[in-house]
Amino acid sequence: MNKKKILITGASVAGNTVAWWLSLQGFEVTVVERADSFRDGGQNVDVRGLGREVLRRMGLEEAALALNTSEQGTDWVDEDDTVLARFAVEDIGAEGPTAEMEILRGDLSRLIYNPASERAIYCFGDSIAAIEQNDSRAVVTFTSGKREQYDIVIVAEGVGSATRELVFPGENRKRYMDLTIAYFAIPGEKSDSKFARQYNTVGGRGATLKPGSDGKLRAYVGIHKKPEGENKWNTQQQKDFIRKNFEHDGWEFPRILKGMAETEDFYFDVLRQVRMKRWSKGRTVLTGDAAWCPTPLSGVGTTLAIVGGYVLAGEIARAEHYNDAFQAYSRIMRPLITEGQSFPKIGIRLLWPHTRFGLSFLRGAMRVAGKPSVRKIFSKLYLRDSKKIDLPDYNLINKV
Repeated sequence: MNKKKILITGASVAGNTVAWWLSLQGFEVTVVERADSFRDGGQNVDVRGLGREVLRRMGLEEAALALNTSEQGTDWVDEDDTVLARFAVEDIGAEGPTAEMEILRGDLSRLIYNPASERAIYCFGDSIAAIEQNDSRAVVTFTSGKREQYDIVIVAEGVGSATRELVFPGENRKRYMDLTIAYFAIPGEKSDSKFARQYNTVGGRGATLKPGSDGKLRAYVGIHKKPEGENKWNTQQQKDFIRKNFEHDGWEFPRILKGMAETEDFYFDVLRQVRMKRWSKGRTVLTGDAAWCPTPLSGVGTTLAIVGGYVLAGEIARAEHYNDAFQAYSRIMRPLITEGQSFPKIGIRLLWPHTRFGLSFLRGAMRVAGKPSVRKIFSKLYLRDSKKIDLPDYNLINKV
């Protein structure tokens, strides 16, 4: 495709990946981001299989590994912090709850953003208010009042993408996972384990503490329940909800709730998958969570964001027409997305028990799953990034 003027909305992992590859090919790329500045921090994410292959092709794999959170595996623990089952990376490799490449979302995004921002234009503190499309262009009106014309608009926003709803109103067939969860950072302590710790109690409640590369712990505090619009509350209401549901619990919850009250890095959501029959309309195309959010339960959301960004950029670079690029991108990515979204809801129900019996059953099952002869089989439940596709080689680096 002739070098076109392209707008990307969302300076996320997916958005930065597309910007990295397209700007490398000489496209005129602008990235618009609603936040006032680049967002560091965020939760731990992992990159597996095909995602690591893309980073390798970008020359960023070793740099990403150097930013590893140092998480050595995952422990399932009880209220006394006694380890019921351990899944260590050194024992099961990258096939378990902890991937070999565990990194903070902000660290990974910045790793891609820094070189991309040297070639693409980034505009923070702005967003899309309207898009008018025709056969020759997409006219975008921004909330700042600016109006610009583009050949292609790429939506790389989050699960609740406002731009997706502008262009594809009502087309997202949400699949709720019945898990309401908060993510935030709390101060670490010298005694903290290098293993992530997963704790569950009755009432469908539980939490995970994961070590970070910055000396902080990432807390994931959740409740298995039907959604009731909690994601639309303000931050204080959301924090009050978490506090009310966990303030009488032991384990690490007093420390977690104290850290939550003081943190500025707080994210709260009702987990839901994005399910779209189509990812493009006219000159606008979706990628990343805006197109297919599998939820963090899948373990491959970041991997799919990286792979999707690479495939979309590669198809745009080699196609004669944007429609051909969008169709090829959809054809290549659909098998991966189908697998990534296939996490069964019954699994969530079993992992977040409501009764004493259910909790006892879970802990007994974890003791069995943690045995050397069983844990590799159990760990494969986390392998949602399979070789469903042969990753195309667009030979983009050599075209520069």
